[in-house]
Amino acid sequence: MKKTILSILIILTIINATSAQDIARKGKRFLYIGDSITDGNWGEGGAKPSSERNHWDQNHIFGSGYMYLCAAHFMRIFPEQGYVFYNRGISGNALDDLEKRWKDDVLEINPDILSILIGTNDIARYLGSGTDKEFDLVAWDTKYRNLLDLSLEKNPNLKIVLCTPFAYETENLNKQGPWTLRHRLLGECSKIIEKIASDYNAVLVPFDKLYDNLLGRYPDVPTTYWLWDGIHPTAAAHKRMADMWIEKTAVLF
Repeated sequence: MKKTILSILIILTIINATSAQDIARKGKRFLYIGDSITDGNWGEGGAKPSSERNHWDQNHIFGSGYMYLCAAHFMRIFPEQGYVFYNRGISGNALDDLEKRWKDDVLEINPDILSILIGTNDIARYLGSGTDKEFDLVAWDTKYRNLLDLSLEKNPNLKIVLCTPFAYETENLNKQGPWTLRHRLLGECSKIIEKIASDYNAVLVPFDKLYDNLLGRYPDVPTTYWLWDGIHPTAAAHKRMADMWIEKTAVLF
């Protein structure tokens, strides 16, 4: 009798443990990675690495940008789904930086939906380097694809969302290098991202076109209303970005 009771208790313990695991794994994991535009000072981190940031304070865990607005939208609409959101934007990052932290900040989290917005710092660093060499678009393309391959190897069912970088001419931005070259190179990076999205069956979120449309639709509104320094979005622009991200990713849900 005692053996029977013990066996039942063991079985119930296993069932309960399994149920707890199922519950913990129920919610899809959304991961947003990129530079300061995604960062938004999540975890009160400034430019700190993810490991040094606050991961529990719900007042600061998502930052204050489009990523926060996307998380707020899905968590409000689908509370029963148990969605989990991670912000892994870090201010100042370029694609090289993402590569260095990909294992810790992407593969270890193993998201179900991975959103990437990167590129503006790659071009800013190039312009600031003073080099006469052309920006290596082929190497940039290859590195971007390699990161996606690593994630797909870890999770073949991963849904990928690729966002295009942007910048618009302002007095502040002109101080950082020739605008025409910056604009052209960002456009080339966006074309690469569009091609990668097509090749990987990823969702494309064309933020560059969003800003083109805003500037065309509101010609009397200064550029700084949307991008206060030519690179970083204002609150109004972050809301527009979140709306576009939500609209374009509707096919995933």
